[in-house]
Amino acid sequence: MAKTILIVDDERQIVDILKFNLQKEGFETTEAYDGQEALLKYETERPALILLDVMLPHVDGFEICRRIRQTDKLTPIIMLTAREEETDMVMGLDLGADDYIIKPFQNRAVIARVRANIRRTDEVIGELTAVTTAEPLLIDDDRFDAFVNGTAAELTPREFELLRFLAASPRHVFSREELLRDVWQYDYFGDLRSVDVAIRRLREKIEADSANPKYVLTKRGVGYYFESSVE
Repeated sequence: MAKTILIVDDERQIVDILKFNLQKEGFETTEAYDGQEALLKYETERPALILLDVMLPHVDGFEICRRIRQTDKLTPIIMLTAREEETDMVMGLDLGADDYIIKPFQNRAVIARVRANIRRTDEVIGELTAVTTAEPLLIDDDRFDAFVNGTAAELTPREFELLRFLAASPRHVFSREELLRDVWQYDYFGDLRSVDVAIRRLREKIEADSANPKYVLTKRGVGYYFESSVE
C-alpha cells in the first residue's frame, strides 16, 4: 500500500510541485494550506509523513509540530522554511521535528529525505529489542525513549535513534557524514549542522552536565562516540 504524505504549505505552487513529484515516486498525498486544516488532515488521515511549512495562517508550523508530538512521537515531520537561520532549525528540532529543508529546495533532495525518514520509522517500529547500557542510563526500545536515573528523557524520534545507534557500537567513533548516512539515512543531501544540533540536544537530556558529557563524547576532528563504561 502506498504511503500517504501530508503536504502543508500556504503557497499553492509549492504544494503542487511537491504533490506532482511525490505522486510520481509512488506516494499518495493529501494537502493543507493553513494550520487548522493541517491539524484536521493529520487527525483524519494519519499520514506516514508530514512536510510542514513554518509560516502558515492561523496556526504556525512550530505549534502544529508541538501539538502532534504531545501524543505522536513516531510520525516523521520535516519542516520547510525559507529562513536559513539556526534558531528556526533548533526550534523545530526541539519541538520534535525530524528534519528541516530550506527553500528553495531540490525535488530529488525532498524525495530522498521523505524515503529515508519513512524507512527509519518502519525500522523503529519493527525492532523492539531493548539496548541496555550501564545504569543510570537505560535505552528502552519498547518506549522509544531513554531513562536517566529512572526518569524519562523524553527524546524525540531522531534523538532516540541517534543514541541507540551510538550505544550499539560503544567507543566506535562515527563521523558526522557516517551518522547522516546511517541514522538520518542521507547519502548526499544532509546538512552536517543537523548532527551537531541533535548531539547537543541529546546531551542536554541525558547528561548530568551537558558541557562535560560522560555518555556521548566527541573525538575532536573526527566525530562522536558512546562511552558505555561510565562510573
